Amino acid sequence: MAIIFLLEQVLNGLLVGAYYLLIALGLSLIFSLGGIVNLAHGAFYAIGAYLAVSLAPWIGFGGAFFASPLLVALLGVLIERFFFRKFYRADPILSLLLTFGLAMIIEQSLRMIFGAAPLPFSIPPVLRGQVFVGDFIYPRYRLIIFAVALAAVTATWFLVYRTAFGRVVRAGVQNPDMVGALGISLQPYMTAVVALGLGLAGLAGVLLAPISGVHPAMGAEILTAAFVVVVIGGLGSFWGVIAAAALVGVVRGLTIYFFPPAGEASMYLLMALVLLLRPRGLLGERIQKFE
Repeated sequence: MAIIFLLEQVLNGLLVGAYYLLIALGLSLIFSLGGIVNLAHGAFYAIGAYLAVSLAPWIGFGGAFFASPLLVALLGVLIERFFFRKFYRADPILSLLLTFGLAMIIEQSLRMIFGAAPLPFSIPPVLRGQVFVGDFIYPRYRLIIFAVALAAVTATWFLVYRTAFGRVVRAGVQNPDMVGALGISLQPYMTAVVALGLGLAGLAGVLLAPISGVHPAMGAEILTAAFVVVVIGGLGSFWGVIAAAALVGVVRGLTIYFFPPAGEASMYLLMALVLLLRPRGLLGERIQKFE
């Protein structure tokens, strides 16, 4: 039984890592390409959850699952056009202040529109139930979250590493001046990256809404963990963020199992240890524009 409980904690940790990954991956892409420290990233996670709650009664959970991330991504296009675009070449402190203010505006707007109390949002009946593997029992919906997160990350990997779009983005991360000298404008690529990153955050909000609850401060609660994952994984590293999300999730899950009071603190201790040994993170790359 102890082994089963331990396995459950590992899977729960990987589940936590999966939705940390959906948020941290977009956060890392936006920062790597545009130099934007997006403190409002968690707020778009919350918007995705609230859109799911609002749309589900009209188009069902399945419709909300597709519509909410898409609407968040479209909102990201507007945010990039009217806000982020002015700060790509500016001091990162300015973008930090901008996005901090944007996060506060979004959170307070959600509070005024929907109220401060958490909104109920239950798992659809068709996705409820348990999966039995011998003596091991695990909720079906959590396995679905794993599958969706894996599919989203795989699609993002394909876009970044197997398409012409991805080649330009990776070149722009490393040396934007050289890309510009070749006559390629990074502006439309940056718009697409912001839309992709915020869309992934919105997807995480839809998936986690039935588990974590829907309330205005939910974005602020998860943003810190997402930054921890980005720092541990390393700036500009796709695989580093994936490895860091899995590591943070498992360490947190095992710590909760063996020593519950230190569950939340474990990921910060892990970050401190990684930075002491590897200041660039696990797989951080040398990026010329940040040197």
